[in-house]
Amino acid sequence: MIVRVLVVDDSRFFRRCLTEMLNSDKHIEVVGCAVDGADAIIKMRELRPDVITMDIEMPVMDGITATKKIMAEIPTPILMFSSLTTSGAKSTLDALDAGALDFLPKKFDDISCELDIARRLLCARVRVLGARKLATKEYSPPPSSNALTASNTLSTRKKNAELDLNKINLIAIGTSTGGPVALQKILTEIPANFPVPVIIIQHMPASFTPSFAERLDSLCQIKVKQADHGDEIKPGVAYIAPGGVQMVVDRCGSRLLLKIEEAKPGQTYKPSVDITFSSLARVCSSELLAVVLTGMGADGREGARLLKQRGATIWAQDEQSCVVYGMPMVIVDANLADEILSLDKISLLFSGEE
Repeated sequence: MIVRVLVVDDSRFFRRCLTEMLNSDKHIEVVGCAVDGADAIIKMRELRPDVITMDIEMPVMDGITATKKIMAEIPTPILMFSSLTTSGAKSTLDALDAGALDFLPKKFDDISCELDIARRLLCARVRVLGARKLATKEYSPPPSSNALTASNTLSTRKKNAELDLNKINLIAIGTSTGGPVALQKILTEIPANFPVPVIIIQHMPASFTPSFAERLDSLCQIKVKQADHGDEIKPGVAYIAPGGVQMVVDRCGSRLLLKIEEAKPGQTYKPSVDITFSSLARVCSSELLAVVLTGMGADGREGARLLKQRGATIWAQDEQSCVVYGMPMVIVDANLADEILSLDKISLLFSGEE
């Protein structure tokens, strides 16, 4: 299947560069370009693309306003391009709130110093978002009896899932694409008297995580902060791993401390779910819940495997509620998931209402 893309940007140069990079992939076709948000809406109606790439700052109509209108009229996967600045981070988070599914730095050097690597990453992101849209267009045959049995078993597991905070002393959440919106949904449901600390590993640039933590802190009843080196993990606080580095957990007597370390050469994800989960496996008992949410790739699988060996409980978000069913899928395929739950179900369990 070919992913049909609409490129939206007020810069002719950037439109041309982006078009050339996307068209270099045999599975992608740029079907049109728009010069601003208002033009994007017109082109979207005419072309019905599978994916839209969208700039944020544009004349006539900005990308955030256009995203809101597109998602209200004809929901389409949108990949935002933004600057890696504090204001760019806030605007990008606003775009994700408006319905955009993913984002990339507008300067390709911020993706990778090698243009070909940046091109491959861009095309991979677009293909994943396009597959999500294309899947909704395809006919699904009636499920077989085996599929119905599996579905009924899964429904039973979802129904019986529970979060016993008397048996859990720490929650760790790993996520990537789609994570900011999913985390906001979960964390805003947590009551102020939540007796367990939460640590979060979200794939995100270094300039974005402070703004992300501040936004969540303003919305949540519990305290949310970007983790600092030496933080003691305390109940009722959510700690977000800083972007661009690695976060590990260490034990000092009865206390658990966060350590922020420079990423080593060759580490793809900064922060990495695997690295944080693996550190937890070294210092924590079985009274730990690890949750793997929506995201591309396999980060978290090996760390979850180590946690599982120590007796930890592993939850994976289900395919239907994921933006990208990558990270949770590899957890499920490796038979590491104790529960496979929708985002709504996870949020409800964290709220304590079940």
